[in-house]
Amino acid sequence: MYCTDLEETQWQVIKKILNLQERKRKYDLREIWNAIFYLVKTGCQWRMLPSNFAPWELVYYYYRKWCSLGEFDLLLNNLREKVRVNMGQKAECSLGIMDSQSVRWGDNRSLNGIDGNKKIKGVKRHVVVDKNGFLLAVMVTIACVHDSKAAYLLARYLRELCCNIKIILTDAGYRGEIADKIKTAFGYILEVVVSGDKVNGFKPIGKRWIVERTFSWFDNYRRLCRNYEWTFDSAEEMVKLASIRMLLNKI
Repeated sequence: MYCTDLEETQWQVIKKILNLQERKRKYDLREIWNAIFYLVKTGCQWRMLPSNFAPWELVYYYYRKWCSLGEFDLLLNNLREKVRVNMGQKAECSLGIMDSQSVRWGDNRSLNGIDGNKKIKGVKRHVVVDKNGFLLAVMVTIACVHDSKAAYLLARYLRELCCNIKIILTDAGYRGEIADKIKTAFGYILEVVVSGDKVNGFKPIGKRWIVERTFSWFDNYRRLCRNYEWTFDSAEEMVKLASIRMLLNKI
């Protein structure tokens, strides 16, 4: 029994959303999910999963299967809508907040580039969150890709997810012609929010600080503190899994 294990109510929510069928199995699917959440939280290697879980090969098989089927996207979207409704908000959000986080590489085999501004060798996580800080979309690139170049691809991904947001708040890194391109192609309005008071030191910028809080939530999951993934899609799925775990805690 680990603190990352699913509670009964959380497991029932997952079963209902993913329509998981009950049948006789050697290893229950709930234990597979517990193993995946344990890995994301502790940051261990697949082969280092404790022996009281299902064999790591089986856990990894289901992880890759659910990735390819888009199950994590489905679960994330439904959980976010459910939590928003429980908070007295509309299920679908109209406001998004976009930003990126540079993350150091974890080993020599993981994908990497160099973010010259932050002096970080690794990858960048480009994310869009709602006003609560709940993840809407994530895209991972090498760290040398500029935010404005990744913004167009991230906006296209949002459109593929049929997201109904109208305004996306950003920082000064997204200024320029990229805002016009995104508005023309996808209908999203990029609203650049910058601090107008640099004399009195640091002050959180209204609503823009929410995405920074989301990044701090990610740091509570050791698998996300550094990038150990060999592919971009796996790095993105780990972010989604951490977000799913956070939303399940709010059920």
